[in-house]
Amino acid sequence: MKILITGSNGLLGQKLVYKLRSTSGVKCIATARGDNRLVQQEGYTYSSLDITNQKNVEEVFSKFLPEVVINTAAMTNVDACETDRDGALLLNATSVKFQVEALEKLKDNTLNYHPHFIHLSTDFIFDGTHGPIDENEKPNPLSYYAETKLIAEETVMNSTLNWAIARTVLVYGIVDNMSRSNIVLWVKSNLEQGKTINVVDDQFRTPTLAEDLADGCILIANKRAKGIYNISGKDFYSILELAQTVADYYGLDKSLIKPSKSADIKQPAKRPPITGFIIEKAKKELGYNPHSFVEGIAMLEEQLKKINK
Repeated sequence: MKILITGSNGLLGQKLVYKLRSTSGVKCIATARGDNRLVQQEGYTYSSLDITNQKNVEEVFSKFLPEVVINTAAMTNVDACETDRDGALLLNATSVKFQVEALEKLKDNTLNYHPHFIHLSTDFIFDGTHGPIDENEKPNPLSYYAETKLIAEETVMNSTLNWAIARTVLVYGIVDNMSRSNIVLWVKSNLEQGKTINVVDDQFRTPTLAEDLADGCILIANKRAKGIYNISGKDFYSILELAQTVADYYGLDKSLIKPSKSADIKQPAKRPPITGFIIEKAKKELGYNPHSFVEGIAMLEEQLKKINK
């Protein structure tokens, strides 16, 4: 099975490539804009791809004819999307249209070619009045980022492709070269330095380990599952409880964590107060079984030890 990953330099993209490169019966094609930034470069094919360039998308898709495309590429900085609306629309929505149309063209022209398009989406498409929520919840985006992600979902749903949408929540994990932080590392680093941090107690999530999200996407691909799936962690926390759990794990001083309110943090984009996902559908239909948040922290710690050797 040929599986093409977009956004392979990103957190989820890396995890997918590293899992698929050693999977028998799978040919993995990693794509991202510019150079391959992954440390391990064997066991898969890399092709530079700018998903915002329609001609480039058509060339790469027709060259490889992937049976599955997992679209992880996106502009995920929620505040940046608010200020760079053109960029956000292009990367999060128009690029999805380019991919869908390229695959639809190939599907029509190629004998017995029925590509499966798996698109990554977000809990931010909801307004956050309650949670955890299931796949039937009605979207009501609060930010421009969320609007672009919802447009992309609609493009996928209205296509003639075999499609699946994997929605997720607050993804955390370790990338090659430690080029980005996450909630766990941010809390750990500040508390180790004895710094006080303000953490909101009025936002609730089900944090998702990047490895679990990658497993969920691969399960969808293997089962050729169609429709919408909530793929997140199983533990429902306030962001404050999340930070306190990290402090507990590392035996750090919890009194440095000061509860605050979303309204006190000046951010350009509005966040949904309560999301978090009910993942029963993914468990039942896909056999999805994510780690607990504490198990996730332990996995990150193991990876950090390897990096720091």
